[in-house]
Amino acid sequence: MVVLRLKRMGRIHSPFYRLGAMDKRSPRDGRVIEQLGWYSPTAPEGKQMELKADRIRYWLSVGAQPSETAASLMRKAGIDPKPGKALENAPAA
Repeated sequence: MVVLRLKRMGRIHSPFYRLGAMDKRSPRDGRVIEQLGWYSPTAPEGKQMELKADRIRYWLSVGAQPSETAASLMRKAGIDPKPGKALENAPAA
C-alpha cells in the first residue's frame, strides 16, 4: 500500500520536511517512490510549503492514503485529501 507522508530533513532545531509517496512498510525517512513537495514550518508565512497538486491528486486517485499531518497540509494548500473532490474557496496553487 502506498501512503503520502512527510520525511524529516534539516538540522536539529531547524526542521524541514518533504512530502512523498512511500511504501507503507518503508521507514519514515526511507526510500520515496515520488517526491510531491516540501514543508518548512520555520519559514515565513508565504513560503512555508510547495506541493505538486496534480501529482498528489493522481496518487490519491489510485488509492494512496495520506497521513493525518499530510492531509492537514493538503487542506491548507486547497487539495482535498479524499480522491475525486476539490475544495471550495481554495487558493490557486
